[in-house]
Amino acid sequence: MREPAARARAIVETLQAIVGKAAAHVQPVDEHQAVAYDVASVSSSAAAAAALLGHQAHARSRSEDDLALLYAADVAAELAGRITGREGLWGVDRTALDGIAAHVAAGRDPALLERVAERVMVTGEAGPRHLSDELQLVRTAFRDFAADQIAPAAGRIHRDDEDIPDAIIDGLADMGCFGLSIPAAYGGYAEGGADELLSMVVVTEELSRASLGAAGSLITRPEIIGAAITRGGTEDQKRRWLPAIASGERLCAVAVTEPDCGSDVAAITTSATRDGEEWVLNGVKTWCTFAGRAHYLLVLARTDPDRTATHRGLSLFVVEKPSFTGHTWRLTQEVGGSVEGRAIRTLGYRGMHSFEVGFDGWRVPAAGLIGLDDGLGRGFYLQMRAFANARLQTAARAVGVMQSALELAVDYARQRPVFGRSLAGYQLTRAKIARMAALIAACRAFTFAAARAVAAGDGDLEAAQVKQVACRAAEWVTREAQQLHGGYGYAEEYAVSRLFVDARVLSIFEGADEVLALRVIARRLAQP
Repeated sequence: MREPAARARAIVETLQAIVGKAAAHVQPVDEHQAVAYDVASVSSSAAAAAALLGHQAHARSRSEDDLALLYAADVAAELAGRITGREGLWGVDRTALDGIAAHVAAGRDPALLERVAERVMVTGEAGPRHLSDELQLVRTAFRDFAADQIAPAAGRIHRDDEDIPDAIIDGLADMGCFGLSIPAAYGGYAEGGADELLSMVVVTEELSRASLGAAGSLITRPEIIGAAITRGGTEDQKRRWLPAIASGERLCAVAVTEPDCGSDVAAITTSATRDGEEWVLNGVKTWCTFAGRAHYLLVLARTDPDRTATHRGLSLFVVEKPSFTGHTWRLTQEVGGSVEGRAIRTLGYRGMHSFEVGFDGWRVPAAGLIGLDDGLGRGFYLQMRAFANARLQTAARAVGVMQSALELAVDYARQRPVFGRSLAGYQLTRAKIARMAALIAACRAFTFAAARAVAAGDGDLEAAQVKQVACRAAEWVTREAQQLHGGYGYAEEYAVSRLFVDARVLSIFEGADEVLALRVIARRLAQP
């Protein structure tokens, strides 16, 4: 093993040992939230470091070893900052990091950052992806489509908060974009196996690199609703809904979050009451992205009126509706029921529009309940399982946004003269570029590793961790890319400003950062 890789390995092993010890020490989580959050966050970063170190180890280059050491050392420095003055609360000794001090110093040496930046400044890439020939073809096809159809429209869609053009949606549908994770038996492209989610990850990154709001998030809703139907639907329901979703004939949205609940999904109050052969929906959902254009709304509602049933009283429905453009829409039924949507104006992430949707006596056929009577009370479990796919996909979105920011930062730094030389000629610029590359490489490697874990059926922890670390990283990478642009980075005409405001939403949806840390990651880490 080459020296940088050996140093990185020593750091990662120490990080993992400290996290394992601390995770047990901060239980129960709700009594130690401040420290438990730190432990969970470092665990996510350490897992990304391990994934980068292990990613295609047999084919790794010296430059990848450098990236692994740089990133691992930065995580160790982050850990040192979090435990200083709190060693007792972490359950670790003050000397816990002393054994790797020399390795951390090597990983934080400006000379190493210079070496990494030199390569990145030439390629604009964080590192090799090690894709199979098939996945490379997929990547190339979607990158070309994104360059031709998405990137030219991205700025206009963002500035004017426009709808996504039909040409983008129809083109992606023709390329099979909406069926990547739907089983082949139901019109999709998923054949099972350890790598069945990798195409989705690769495609998502390329679309998000062009625009998060105009394309990168289009796969998320089919991922969520497709997973819920596949796992919980009857055979008739699968054959009715999944082929239409996979082909793009029917677009999708998810209606789970409520104004007073946020990430506390078990506390939702939207009700579904049985009335003969129909269910009657009443309540308000919020942050329903793409609910206007969608033909299918995946609605989580309370079917058990006993509120003490909490999450056990929730069920999932597929509510069918016409597709609407614009920022408002309303439907009424002859029997008096109505449903309406109002788009919420947002800082970024525009194009798909996020709606508040109100149901007032809206009637849904009994066949709209996923799983029919067997689906009663299973909605929470189906939804949470589907969110594992969505969190993985969100991490891939973050990687795409970061990759775009890196490329823009490199291009600008090479061209911009400052005090007689290019911005790229300064050590601080190169240090920023190197750290951007290390973050992207680690998050990309972890996304691939998490995709395999989710496909194997037990990747809830990895999906939460990669979502947490990649989304936090996207905020830093886009911020630094914007900073390197100086005043131009604050102008809407420069794409980097859009990347910055788009990245901010990533740590909020599909499980807020704090909720993932405390409710998923910290608790799972303590399990044997």
